[in-house]
Amino acid sequence: MSTSRWMLPLLVFGALAACSKPASEAPKPIPIKVVVVSMFENGEPTGDKPGEFQFWIERQKLDQTLDFPMGEYALRMNDAGLLAICTGGGITNAATSIMALGVDPRFDLSHAYWLITGIGGGDPQDVSLGTAAWAKHVVDGDLLYEIDAREIPKDWAYGLIPLGAKKPNDKSEGWTVDTISFPLNPALADWAYALTKDHPIADSAGITAFRQQFAGYPNALKPPFVTIGDTMSSSTYFHGEMMTKWANDWMQLQGGPDANFMVSAMEDSGSLTALRRLSRSGKVDLDRIMVLRTVSNFSMQPPGKDAAWSTTAEYPEDGRPALEAAYQIGNIVVQKLIGNWPEYRDQPPR
Repeated sequence: MSTSRWMLPLLVFGALAACSKPASEAPKPIPIKVVVVSMFENGEPTGDKPGEFQFWIERQKLDQTLDFPMGEYALRMNDAGLLAICTGGGITNAATSIMALGVDPRFDLSHAYWLITGIGGGDPQDVSLGTAAWAKHVVDGDLLYEIDAREIPKDWAYGLIPLGAKKPNDKSEGWTVDTISFPLNPALADWAYALTKDHPIADSAGITAFRQQFAGYPNALKPPFVTIGDTMSSSTYFHGEMMTKWANDWMQLQGGPDANFMVSAMEDSGSLTALRRLSRSGKVDLDRIMVLRTVSNFSMQPPGKDAAWSTTAEYPEDGRPALEAAYQIGNIVVQKLIGNWPEYRDQPPR
């Protein structure tokens, strides 16, 4: 047998090894410490009127821009391990954006904490404008039966009925879905609240003047504060005294007797649906999720006004105090987690 015939198998083996080499040297996923989830932005992500995303980019120097074709905006990151995403508004945008991030092979999210933070409509029975509420429960407000208000039976408080039930506020004995109620890690919420409860939230002339309309609502008349309170998630922008009553009833019906509706929002059940699915494969840890909503407007009208006026009223100071609060309060927790990463990497705060 000639030398060339002996060499042929070696050449083939060498070629196969060369072809497989790039796969074996694929870059390792980037370990992420904290993911900040915002929902909307006004215009560009930087340099103009801020939405929920912009303060994080500019103030945390998230100077790494990562293409994210399956999302609404490019991802932003810094070297400290902070990653920020803006999902786009509504439950469907939130769910698809978070799922796309969760399966992105560029990132290791297995130890990441998730801070979902943005503005919403507050119940004046519990909160004031600018108030920051850490949630222990997120409840979806879209998954239900609804009939037109003109056809509501006289003995019903409203025309919103649980899936599979026969009348309002009956627990379903028929069919339902498992993405209505999302209990969060209560110990983590308590920890975040304890860390931030004494941090002052800036008051301002605009929100002070607006809240004075809510005579008879002591909490609404206060300067902004930090509290623990739960979030109703609905892509439908519900509003008014009767709808706020329904939101309080629905929160307890679905979240349990310790749940308390304080802030309405449009995305959180979508984000949590995606995170719950991602947790099934170990990509994320459900015990590391926090939801912080700050009050940009009230969920109902003040005395002497009607619901239609209140629904379309301008947000006091265009919601800027609530946007500031979402960043200021949320960032206290973010920096604590990143700054003490050896302590919190393997065990959530208690």
